[in-house]
Amino acid sequence: MIREIYSRQEVAQLQHCTLCPRKCGVNRFEGAKGYCGTDAGLNIASICIHRGEEPPISGLDGICNVFFSGCNLRCIYCQNYEISRPRSNSGNFTFSEAVSVITDIIRGGIKAIGFVSPSHMIPQMKALIRAVRETGLKPIIVYNTNSYDCPEVIEEIEGLIDVYLPDLKYVTPVIAKQYSDAADYSDVALKALRKMYYQKGSVLQKDEQGSAESGILIRHLVLPGHSEESKAVLKTIAEELSPGVNLSLMSQYYPVPDVRDHSILNRKLYKDEYESVVAVMKSLGFRNGWIQDLNSYLNYRPDFSRNHPFE
Repeated sequence: MIREIYSRQEVAQLQHCTLCPRKCGVNRFEGAKGYCGTDAGLNIASICIHRGEEPPISGLDGICNVFFSGCNLRCIYCQNYEISRPRSNSGNFTFSEAVSVITDIIRGGIKAIGFVSPSHMIPQMKALIRAVRETGLKPIIVYNTNSYDCPEVIEEIEGLIDVYLPDLKYVTPVIAKQYSDAADYSDVALKALRKMYYQKGSVLQKDEQGSAESGILIRHLVLPGHSEESKAVLKTIAEELSPGVNLSLMSQYYPVPDVRDHSILNRKLYKDEYESVVAVMKSLGFRNGWIQDLNSYLNYRPDFSRNHPFE
């Protein structure tokens, strides 16, 4: 039954999966054997209205976020660890149920759908978008990604995605390997970001209410003990893309169970660490962006055992 929701191309992609830079080559119709730990099913952990994204992403009323399970990174500090690990919560949604929940939310007044951690779930994302649009609805589509994406996949989804919401986590291979098991993260992510930037440019187009309709907004989470890495990330964005790009500099880090014994990541971010990164952001000429209150970490602790993980 699940094959019926996919195009011929999408079936082929799942039969020999090279959707993300891991290039596992597994047949996902035969099980969850690849790095991400997901099969050819929907693998949706949660569908909910989320009001905690950046103001132009959440808008006035929130965004309908579709949280996929599994991930092509292994960030040891991941706040969504309950669903991002292999064989984690893969959800119980059938395709018709997922489409019904999404369309009900959109018909209730929410303007956008955010697909969270979609890099390994491109066929599933495309099938859901098709089904929603077949109902006559035309929501804004947000691609919320860790940026460990294949450039050719970003090219493939051009025209399908309205707003890119990518991370740039690191520029140092040793740190990327240690924290996310991806020494090539910076190289891969920059190639993907260049594709996104080429498609959208610096301007984040918004409607009259300030909700994003088209563009790119890059996120960076400042990690404790790594303010210099964050400054290097900002410098890279300014030089490789533009200081005119929209930027979200996040302070919401908190230590999840996996890093409570870590020598560096076992604490929250210090005020002087974050403020030093904000100062560099300003000195580099970034003019379109958001910063967070240092206590924002208190508000970003999802519980995916609930229907509404963030409420």
